[in-house]
Amino acid sequence: MLREIEQTGVAQPLCAERIGLARLAKMSFTGMDLRPLWQALIAKVIDGSAEAGEGLDLSLVAQLLGDKGAGLAIQKEILASHQLFRSPCLVEKPRLRVLALAAATDMGSNTPIEFLLEESGIELMTLYVIPDVELPDPLPDHDVAIVIASDSEECRDALRKIDHAASSWPRPLLNLPHRVCNLDRDKLHRLLDGIEGLDIPATTSVARDRLLQLAHSSLALAGLAADLAFPIIARPRGSHAGAGLAKIDSPHALEIYLRERPEQEFFVSRFVDYSDGDGLFRKYRIVFVDGRAYACHMAIADRWDIWYLNAGMSGSASKRLEEETFMRTFDIGFARRHKAALAGMVDRIGLEYFTIDCAENEDGDLLIFEADNTAVVHNMDPPGIFPYKPPQMRKIFDAFAAMLCRRARHSREQAA
Repeated sequence: MLREIEQTGVAQPLCAERIGLARLAKMSFTGMDLRPLWQALIAKVIDGSAEAGEGLDLSLVAQLLGDKGAGLAIQKEILASHQLFRSPCLVEKPRLRVLALAAATDMGSNTPIEFLLEESGIELMTLYVIPDVELPDPLPDHDVAIVIASDSEECRDALRKIDHAASSWPRPLLNLPHRVCNLDRDKLHRLLDGIEGLDIPATTSVARDRLLQLAHSSLALAGLAADLAFPIIARPRGSHAGAGLAKIDSPHALEIYLRERPEQEFFVSRFVDYSDGDGLFRKYRIVFVDGRAYACHMAIADRWDIWYLNAGMSGSASKRLEEETFMRTFDIGFARRHKAALAGMVDRIGLEYFTIDCAENEDGDLLIFEADNTAVVHNMDPPGIFPYKPPQMRKIFDAFAAMLCRRARHSREQAA
């Protein structure tokens, strides 16, 4: 298949049109079979009629179908000859042009910005910043730019390249690379430690061999971090959505865990029991737009390793009622209760857009699991089951679009 891509090539318009992640993800999320689209796109690649945007869509379809390796291989072939893509826009004459700066990585490691802008009437162009290809000179014309690459190994080169050009960027540049680079789990603790009302366990990056030593000897975990003791949380470095995440209660359990995991580098941190009096765990996703916090979702489950899709929210009216109450009372409830901690995070992280996954510990402090710029913030949940969600998501989307417009307008006023 890749040989066909190499042999036939793809058309290379200045800015290739694409279906894009938002539309393809919605098709997958609602249960639509993506295989006919895959077959149609493959046929166009083979007969030589595929354009660059269709090639990138093919990469996304492969990943949504569960074949990440094939998707990344296709993406690499496409990006070798074309780096600039346009997402669908609702209007013929957009009110703003946004340039998103992405890295050549999997679909979960760049900000899924299409979800935020798909109904905004704002034009979105994505420029993939890849090794061995310099940034275009001149840059594509735009009103405001935003870095959407994440703090991960796969994005390091792209972030360095953008950072080198940042001081002379011709338009407002949001989510500056040197600030994005503070978000990986081990660095985030050092950045946020000491904020009033905030609890963030130290996360340490540990090589596999070192963990094996700890599993096979009486060496104390405190040698890795001062407050570290069993039980601990371990996960492979760079993993997403709970892949490889485990609570480990003893050296023997650590040995078993490593026996089942092939990775060479792991994050470890102390386990915090954040269950409430009813025995349930509550995990929140909060979105920050230009310094203001917004409720994104609340997951409730009888397990500590929650993410929204395993919490059974759609099957429980009582859980949904609690989430709805959380959203409707957020500004006078959760946000007011954690005002100092939220403000401290905004100040230290310094990004115009980011998210956190968090909970409340037994003392009522804000317990931080992670902060990043790539969490999915979407409006795909069925409104018949979650009628309270569309208004909340639109509030976030409107705030994001307003921020972009405000930054572009301020830049024009300064230049006048």
